[in-house]
Amino acid sequence: MTAPTAQAATRSSAELIRAEDTALAHNYHPLPVVVARAEGVWVSDVEGRRYLDMLAGYSALNFGHRHPALIEAAHRQLDQLTLTSRAFHNDRLAGFAEGLAELTGLDMTLPMNTGAEAVESAVKVARKWAYEVKGVARDRATVVVAADNFHGRTTTIVGFSTDEVAREGFGPFAPGFRVVPYNDLPALEAAVDETTAAVLIEPIQGEAGVVIPDDGYLAGVRDLTRRANALFIADEIQSGLGRTGATLAVEHERVLPDVLLLGKALGGGIVPVSAVVARREVLGVLGPGQHGSTFGGNPLAAAVGSAVLDLLRTGEYQRRAAELGEVLDAGLAALAGRGVVGHRSRGLWAGVDIDPAIGTGREISERLMAEGVLVKDTHGSTIRLAPPLTITREELTWALARLAAVLSA
Repeated sequence: MTAPTAQAATRSSAELIRAEDTALAHNYHPLPVVVARAEGVWVSDVEGRRYLDMLAGYSALNFGHRHPALIEAAHRQLDQLTLTSRAFHNDRLAGFAEGLAELTGLDMTLPMNTGAEAVESAVKVARKWAYEVKGVARDRATVVVAADNFHGRTTTIVGFSTDEVAREGFGPFAPGFRVVPYNDLPALEAAVDETTAAVLIEPIQGEAGVVIPDDGYLAGVRDLTRRANALFIADEIQSGLGRTGATLAVEHERVLPDVLLLGKALGGGIVPVSAVVARREVLGVLGPGQHGSTFGGNPLAAAVGSAVLDLLRTGEYQRRAAELGEVLDAGLAALAGRGVVGHRSRGLWAGVDIDPAIGTGREISERLMAEGVLVKDTHGSTIRLAPPLTITREELTWALARLAAVLSA
């Protein structure tokens, strides 16, 4: 039998796509590109064609592909220890948790692996906090969420999604969630009552098309939850860790939630790492055996995560996102009326609404791929731009020129 690595090396992009179509569940609709190598902001397919990555793994690759400091941290840890489970302590986890506390201004960390796990964990913790600290009657706790949210794909999470594609065929769903319009403080206030354990929102809604709330919305959520003795849970899995020009998106309104959810870029594009970071009073409700993960907090994840925190401590990437975000915003504004009917951006993150007469988001993504730029569509005629924070001004300008060319073709 031919070894899988040798087999992959001799198969074309088309052959590999056909093989995936047969062997994999069809839960994704990828662009027809098969990436084989990557470095920095550039990737190459199996035939050697190069593309500028303007998606960065939905922000999992904030520091680019194979960042030298992160690769070095992973290699060093691979030579020492990769997994113990939480049955034993390991020598990397304490430093990682201390670093997260320093970064966020919060106290304690619950390490997990994926973003959805972090959200599920936060829901569990919020309910337990509501019963043991707030005094909500048993099994009556509620969590308020926003319409058009994206927090993951588990059955609990899709149960409070308003995306019918995500929900259809997966019920029955867990009770205890109230959905209100995003960016609507009066509606949120009307939904919060004595049973409310938490308000769970994205400071910027990513999957919805990079939807940015009005100034004062996050501060209003913080004030409302404080008055209602409810937790403010900010899902910063996509928006956090430098993406918006600040370490955390909530910093744009100088807000500190009770609970922060981090993931994606926390693993440096190398390993899945997520975390629930919260006040001691909140995470302190968990006792041994009440929650866990075999791989959560593993030494390899903690080593890579700690190296990510080291990169963020310099402030370099936050500054780059803020400065180059102005270039991105100006470039998209210049395309208004030339195929772009609207855009929203903060830092190096943008949702771009394409004139439907020109094409769907998928069609524009495919045309950009042919021009050597990789992006991803969402919700009809919207495309998302989220390049690695290591992109240069020249590379960003080149990508915007390619978008302009595709729109005018």
